[in-house]
Amino acid sequence: MTYTLNELMVAAAAREIKDGEVVFVGMRLPLIAFVVAKKTHAPHAIGLFENGVIRSTPSPELIYTMADPPNILGATQCLDMTGVMSLLQSGRVHLGFLGAAEVDRFGNLNSTQVKGKNGIVRLPGSGGACDIASMAHRFVSLLDHGKHRLPERVSYITSPGNGEGGGWRKRVGLPRGGPAAVITTKCVLRFGEDGEAFLSTYHPGVTIEDILANTGWKLKVADNAKPTPEPTADELKAIREYDTKGFWTS
Repeated sequence: MTYTLNELMVAAAAREIKDGEVVFVGMRLPLIAFVVAKKTHAPHAIGLFENGVIRSTPSPELIYTMADPPNILGATQCLDMTGVMSLLQSGRVHLGFLGAAEVDRFGNLNSTQVKGKNGIVRLPGSGGACDIASMAHRFVSLLDHGKHRLPERVSYITSPGNGEGGGWRKRVGLPRGGPAAVITTKCVLRFGEDGEAFLSTYHPGVTIEDILANTGWKLKVADNAKPTPEPTADELKAIREYDTKGFWTS
C-alpha cells in the first residue's frame, strides 16, 4: 500500500497516544494524529487545544488552526487558555505534541531564535510549549531531519527536554515528564536513562548511514533498531477520510 511521508509520520505520532490519555494536540500533523488515534486504538483519549478547546470526539471536518469553527462545534468544553493550561500544573496531561526549529541530543527544544545566513533569526517563541514540556507526563516533537535542525546543543532552550542529561529534570525541580520521542522525516528517536537520544526506528527507504550523516552529533543506534512500521490500512483510511485533499499529508 502506498503512502506519503507525512502519512507515515502521522501514523507514528498517533501511536504515541494511549487510550484514555489527555493529550495536548498541537498544530499541523498532530491535529490529524489525534483523529487517527481516536478512530483506531484510543477511542477514549481527550484532546486539549491551547486556545481553550477540549474535545472527546474528533472535529467533524479538517481544521487548519485550533480556533476554526469545526473545532468549536461539538467540543466538550470551550474554556480560556488558563483553563486548559492549569491541567498541566495539576499533572492531568499525559502527552503533548510540540514543534520546534531545533531539537538537540538531550531533547531540548528551540523555537525562539536560530543563526541564519544573515545573522540571528527571531522565531515566534514558546507559546505554551515550555509549559507542556515542563509539566506534561511526556512530550513528542515532530520536525524535518537535518543537521541544522538536530544540533548537538540548541542555540536557545525554549522548552526543556533532558537539559544536560540524565537526572537533570529532577535536579532543577521539574516534577515529571520529558521527551518520549522525536519523530523526524527520516526516523524516530527515543531517549535512554542517560537522557540522550538514540535511533529507535528508521523510516522505510532511509538508511541508518543517511540518518547518522544528517544528525548534528554522534547519534547512538539501538541494538534492536528496525524500520518504522508502515501505516496500517485502518490508519490510512482514518487519515484520508479526514484530510481528504491531503492539505497536511500530501
